[in-house]
Amino acid sequence: MSSPTPSPILISDVQQTVARELRRIAPIIDELGARFNEAGHQLALVGGPVRDAMLGRLQTDLDFTTSAHPDVTEKLLKGWADAIWDMGRDFGTIGCRKGEWQVEITTYRSEAYDPDSRKPEVAYGDSLVGDLGRRDFTVNSMALTVPDRGFEDPFGGIVDLASRVLRTPGRPEDSFSDDPLRMMRAARFAAQLGFDVAPEVVAAMTEMAGRIEIISAERVRDELVKLICAPFPRRGLLLLVETGLASYVLPELPALALERDEHHRHKDVYEHTLIVLEQSIDQEQRLGGPDFISRFAALMHDVGKPKTRRFESGGVVTFHHHDVVGAKITAKRMRALRFSNDEIDAVSKLVELHLRFHGYGEGEWTDSAVRRYVRDAGDQLERLHILTRADCTTRNQRKANRLRAAYDDLEARIERLSEEEELASIRPDLDGTQIMEILGIPPGREVGEAYRFLLELRMDEGPKSAEAAREALLEWWAARP
Repeated sequence: MSSPTPSPILISDVQQTVARELRRIAPIIDELGARFNEAGHQLALVGGPVRDAMLGRLQTDLDFTTSAHPDVTEKLLKGWADAIWDMGRDFGTIGCRKGEWQVEITTYRSEAYDPDSRKPEVAYGDSLVGDLGRRDFTVNSMALTVPDRGFEDPFGGIVDLASRVLRTPGRPEDSFSDDPLRMMRAARFAAQLGFDVAPEVVAAMTEMAGRIEIISAERVRDELVKLICAPFPRRGLLLLVETGLASYVLPELPALALERDEHHRHKDVYEHTLIVLEQSIDQEQRLGGPDFISRFAALMHDVGKPKTRRFESGGVVTFHHHDVVGAKITAKRMRALRFSNDEIDAVSKLVELHLRFHGYGEGEWTDSAVRRYVRDAGDQLERLHILTRADCTTRNQRKANRLRAAYDDLEARIERLSEEEELASIRPDLDGTQIMEILGIPPGREVGEAYRFLLELRMDEGPKSAEAAREALLEWWAARP
């Protein structure tokens, strides 16, 4: 199963961790702090980097806040940074790169929000504490002034971090009214950090869930991807469903929760889905690490069940064709969230194919059927292996062992055939040019028909010599009406 919830944090451990991380980033924060200090401006490391330094997970992205306005910041970075960019200038942010470090410096902010707008009206603030007060959660409202290394924590972020809880600096209703995306961020941080969300924050999210509709699909998508790729996605997904946010951003998930059957005639589809997600994560070493496509396919693989559920005689529950229906539902949701066509195609293909293996039985598939399985999976074959194995959540150990052994056998056959026939790039034994030469026909529909015949022949009988393929082609051509 996926990783357990992290243990509580000791303040003494936090202090040691911060000291170690500060030694690592000292060349950056000391030099940069000195430049701003000499120019008469304050500079502070802020937000996520401070939190992550305390957790021992600081990366190479550093966020700062400053009393200097963007034009001044840009001047102070010249001659120090390796590269400078200003795409965030309208929001008071200047970015730069120094060696391996990516740095963003933002002027103190005091934003005013239109309740019906997706974007804040940016206004510069005049104090560090004021800037910290407008941030999303207390664990992100801590700062380290540089170069003097003064710690600023006006809202008790270090206590909340030690308790592993997410709270807002002020009233959560005010925070979420200002920026409804913060409700998604609460779920995302719960998934990333393994933190609990304070009851008053959960209550505000529940009451205000509908506010998420003013946020652009792209921003919602980005938060959802981060949540699903986090170490503890179940935590974030449960929170989305519990608060009602999922009904707006991923309604297929709470729809699965409605599939609980009071008569216990079939398993809980919602809980099954979360287990499949976790079992998929447990196999990600096959892909080299966290993989959104694989995880999202696990999350969506049964979304076709609510629309296909039927109660048959004798209390039997069926979900015929839920794989095909689910693939269409998945593609529609991903389009609404503005995913790329490649991502949509990959996930929906996995959803559509996730039941294919169950026709394998005790290994009765012919080599032809194995070839078709590989061809249809295409470049998603490794992810399909993971999803198919993860989809086994039965508590019947004998059945689970039988399914595992059958899939081991299928993978072994795929590997053997791949070595013999290069299955991943399977093609007919003759190409289009050869087909036209042999049949004496010009480019057109008939060439395509001949190509498909040869591909099916290749699938059914394996590779042939050019001469054998030629004879089969001529025989097929002569038998055509």
